[in-house]
Amino acid sequence: MPIDQRVAASSQNQAFNALLFLFKHVLEKDFGKVEGGVRAKRTKYIPVVLSRAEVDRVIHFLDYPYDLVAKLLYGCGLRLFECLKLRVQDLNFEMRVLTVHDGKGRKDRTVPMPLALVPALKAQLETVMRVHREDLAAGYAGTFLPSALGGKYKRADRELVWQWLFSAKTLTKLPSTGEYRRYHLHETHVQAAIKQAVQRSQIPKRASAHSFRHSFASYLLQANYDIRTIQELLGHSDVKTTMIYTHTVQSVTLKEAKSPLDF
Repeated sequence: MPIDQRVAASSQNQAFNALLFLFKHVLEKDFGKVEGGVRAKRTKYIPVVLSRAEVDRVIHFLDYPYDLVAKLLYGCGLRLFECLKLRVQDLNFEMRVLTVHDGKGRKDRTVPMPLALVPALKAQLETVMRVHREDLAAGYAGTFLPSALGGKYKRADRELVWQWLFSAKTLTKLPSTGEYRRYHLHETHVQAAIKQAVQRSQIPKRASAHSFRHSFASYLLQANYDIRTIQELLGHSDVKTTMIYTHTVQSVTLKEAKSPLDF
């Protein structure tokens, strides 16, 4: 049925895996061999890349703090969840680097801190410090810590260094304990804000939060940065993943392909 309806490869594989789960865990039967069945493969797509002017237009229609989030996505090549999970201790103004913890594949890496964003990041840090002082005065239980760190360091959740750089506007109540803790800005709010900004800017592209990361990589490649360097900055495990950006910019080599109309 998925093949007849010509749905995407991901939908075909999802249907196939659902059948496997049904037989193995619900019916407790052997699924058997599927003769002649070919698993769907996702086709490679060319990422949506924004020009610098388009990036500025989208950010122009973003309110605080979503504008700063977008600037970090574009200026550092961060994934959205990597940006939202930044904590106070991840900012190193002296060395001009940002540290990304538990990125995709549970890997850590550092990326250069854009000099143009230093004033805005320092102002954001001041906001975080003010909100943190108010939360402590109100007796809140602290922030959310990774894994079992809270059990090891009893008061770490109340320390400034563990607070989110982009904290949520409201506190989250834990049903189990009744405590109030502050989570980071929710990704759906950022995605909705960027989608609305793209629409208001009237850019004729299907741009999203991830498009800022694509643009970051594409312009580094256009500036003749080494592909391995770009791979490290993006946190890709395989350079083949990074190679997709060779299709987003024009070649700067002597073998640049041209149309016959331009001869």
